[in-house]
Amino acid sequence: MKKFFTSESVTEGHPDKVCDQISDAILDEILKQDPDARCAVECCAAYNKLMIMGEVTTKARVDYEAIARRMIKKIGYTEGSFAYDKCQIITDTIHDQSPDIAQGVDRADFEDIGAGDQGMMFGYACNETKTLMPLPITMAHEISHSLAAARRHGDIPYLRPDGKTQVTVEYDGKRAARIDTVVLSTQHARGVSQDQIHEDMKKLIQSVIPADMLDENTKYFINPTGIFEIGGPEGDSGLTGRKIIVDTYGGRCPHGGGAFSGKDATKVDRSAAYMARYICKNLVAAGICDEIEIQIAYAIGVAQPVSVYVDTFGTGKIHDDRIADIIRKEFDLRPGAIIETLGLRRPIFLQTAVYGHFGKPDLPWEQTDKAEGLKKYL
Repeated sequence: MKKFFTSESVTEGHPDKVCDQISDAILDEILKQDPDARCAVECCAAYNKLMIMGEVTTKARVDYEAIARRMIKKIGYTEGSFAYDKCQIITDTIHDQSPDIAQGVDRADFEDIGAGDQGMMFGYACNETKTLMPLPITMAHEISHSLAAARRHGDIPYLRPDGKTQVTVEYDGKRAARIDTVVLSTQHARGVSQDQIHEDMKKLIQSVIPADMLDENTKYFINPTGIFEIGGPEGDSGLTGRKIIVDTYGGRCPHGGGAFSGKDATKVDRSAAYMARYICKNLVAAGICDEIEIQIAYAIGVAQPVSVYVDTFGTGKIHDDRIADIIRKEFDLRPGAIIETLGLRRPIFLQTAVYGHFGKPDLPWEQTDKAEGLKKYL
């Protein structure tokens, strides 16, 4: 039976991603000086203004405005109202973490710290790609990344920072059969013809997607509304955490609703989602299942999760209930233990703020070091 699934990605110049990157750049700078800091920084960008807000409790001394301007320049906004040296940056809405929250998280024994909030976090893995990620989001990210690389390297000089991609994969049962549709919208310089953009972007897409996944029926929608000269926050407001599906599995797996960027790892929105991915990837790598989704739920101030849910979509070599028991036995799900297992007090988060938090081989939650040991359960 034919089925279709679509996922999207955005470039680093997308207004929401501008905010994510500034939030994580601030977090990393704080963690460089103070690995035990508490941080929940968010940004809002609109036209010629950037507001940095949130809760930070730390011994570190950082220049929020300088970090933001450096990131805006690195992303590529050197012209227009949101240019790094022109935009107004507001930082007076940053304050200490609430003591009401801190009392539930602070513990003498670090590994017994309570969850920084209630909520449920999801993880997912499948054997559809080498990174054990779904194909639609993988392809969308690769096109977005190639679009940004072509701009940075000057290969296509008229490109500007803002852009979006979307890929629809046709499935024959569980097997990804072909790419049905690709959508690409890119900001560009003034005076460039849409015919030129269409030709160049189609070549870029075809250089990324394997030739055997494309055919004469593949549809391309490139800048489908026409001119896209005004981009980034100058054209549309941005907000930290508004691209959580782009950040995760492209809609293939549910999302608990909590954003990642700007949050230190005591916030289980982030750390438990990373742990859930780590667990899922190792279970698939071990051959225990071909596809798996797990949910982990927490209560604020409580170290152990209140529930663990498993669904292998009929691909498990052992029963899902048994896999849930294995997860509880083999993986320590207390927030402090997650931080220790994955090394989450290090300044490693800026690299996650664009093109997804999962599927990047060098990240600690992408390692499959537990897979061999898990094979004993088969």
